[in-house]
Amino acid sequence: MPLQMNKDVFITCAVTGSGGTQDRSPHVPRSPRQIADSATAAAKAGAAIVHCHVRDPETGKPSRRLDYYREVTERIRDAEVDVVLNLTAGMGGDMIFGDVENPLPLRTPGTDMVGATERVAHVAECLPEICTLDCGTMNFAEADYVMTNTPGMLTAMGGMMTRLGVKPEIEAFDTGHLWYAKQLVEDGVLDGPALVQLCMGVPWGAPDDLNTFMAMVNNVPRDWTFSAFSLGRNQMAYVAAAVLAGGNVRVGLEDNLWLGKGQLATNAQLVERAVTIVENLGARVIGPQEVRDKLGLTKRAPVAR
Repeated sequence: MPLQMNKDVFITCAVTGSGGTQDRSPHVPRSPRQIADSATAAAKAGAAIVHCHVRDPETGKPSRRLDYYREVTERIRDAEVDVVLNLTAGMGGDMIFGDVENPLPLRTPGTDMVGATERVAHVAECLPEICTLDCGTMNFAEADYVMTNTPGMLTAMGGMMTRLGVKPEIEAFDTGHLWYAKQLVEDGVLDGPALVQLCMGVPWGAPDDLNTFMAMVNNVPRDWTFSAFSLGRNQMAYVAAAVLAGGNVRVGLEDNLWLGKGQLATNAQLVERAVTIVENLGARVIGPQEVRDKLGLTKRAPVAR
């Protein structure tokens, strides 16, 4: 595939995620106010999209509580800076098995398996412009943890998102996830052209070497819009790689806590670094309204109190 650099790049900031990072950096936001404030700071730094999970304000552990999502949504929409809101819909598909000789029953606490309607309940409540759809089942780094997204579950959730008028951001952690995403579009479950995030270097999905990355890129239909990221020390390298491959970029504390050796980052600092890389490559960072125009999104008004 010839090099087709993207000249008009949008930046997504993944603000907090659901991993166990809450005690590894004081900059990882926990409460709805902290998450919204960090998202707003990222938008001011140049992020056109903010991708948000919610956490328990006391423990920092991941949560699916509707009131937390509603507060984050209200605060971001009421902020003085414009930004496209992207809420995760990846929670509620976590299976943690017992030991290798006794895998059942599933371990609790830890296992969090709910139905499609409950997994999308906060999306229906808050109506973000974008929400994520993790397009496959995958072993994660933990020994007995499986992220579970069956074809039936994805068909149900994807159909709900489409009917709600919320654009799915397809999360592809491996080539088979892209394969199924294309099937969902072909079947009319998702509207095309689709939006996809290439999630590189997440154990045990697609490794973040450039050969694998370009294999993923080459499996994205040409009329789709894609973004890409990698984890940790490779986050900023993938800013450059994604732009050079024709895509958009994602940075943020969900994927990387560090600005440099021994220097913990804020979300705004990671976005600022990404802006510098994009512009030094000769590309332009576009804002939220251009993203809406590009992806066919409708800006939502603040949620009525």
